[in-house]
Amino acid sequence: MFDKLVSVDSLAAHTDDPAWRVFDCRHDLQNLDYGLQAYAKGHIPGALFLHLDRDLSGTKTGSNGRHPLPDVATFAALMSACGVGADTQVVAYDNESGIFAARLWWMLRWLGHDKVAVLDGGLPGWRRAKLPLEIEVRKVTAEQFVPRPRDEIVATAEVLAKLHAPEMLILDARSEDRFAGENETLDPVAGHIPGAENRFYFDNLDDPGCFFKPVDELRAEFDDLLNGRDPKNVVQQCGSGVTACHNLLAMEVAGLCGSKLYAGSWSEWCSDPSRPIATGDQPG
Repeated sequence: MFDKLVSVDSLAAHTDDPAWRVFDCRHDLQNLDYGLQAYAKGHIPGALFLHLDRDLSGTKTGSNGRHPLPDVATFAALMSACGVGADTQVVAYDNESGIFAARLWWMLRWLGHDKVAVLDGGLPGWRRAKLPLEIEVRKVTAEQFVPRPRDEIVATAEVLAKLHAPEMLILDARSEDRFAGENETLDPVAGHIPGAENRFYFDNLDDPGCFFKPVDELRAEFDDLLNGRDPKNVVQQCGSGVTACHNLLAMEVAGLCGSKLYAGSWSEWCSDPSRPIATGDQPG
């Protein structure tokens, strides 16, 4: 079984393996129909489609962020219907540098399913290898997915209570301009959580933005950010709890395990005007 990342060659050898389940997580925040349309035109053989908003997120209330986590029982039922059981090796991929695939990776681990990996290189890596796609949607046999939620989530109240605690490191996975409070197009308020440091998720990838950087390189970069802190005291956040999973995955790949996700992230934080905000390109 693969841990965290799986190569295109390894996945290609298992596309007909009933013990493996592949999920296509392609998405576009500006065109919500893109993922399913792209999936219908061609996907990795055997892959099933999951939609970020409908399948990997729950109901929005206006104060719980743009992509709140789904109801555990509802998501567990979906996984069961998709044929994910206790012994199923899950592989997630997308066409967007792994940010949406990493969301599924994190969600399954949060619910106690460790046999899950992200396809390193995603669909671009698959295409580079000149591997086939299919348009068929294969039927799968339902399994029993039993969720066992872990303590891997940080709530807004905890972030607020520890806002200036030196041992806590908040890593913001958004682009540098959005972190600084510039060019904000997704959320109604610009800026970042005071004290947060910026680690753009794209920096986890090689120069073409396809494959993850080597382990040693990732380790050195995150060690610099940690500055001696325990990885378990890292809070991962972004705009809505999606790209933050990419940083969390990269840290795990680098052997820096145990950081937690602020699932509501900036979109939840900024929904309450009483919470402090910072701007500029330095921790506020």
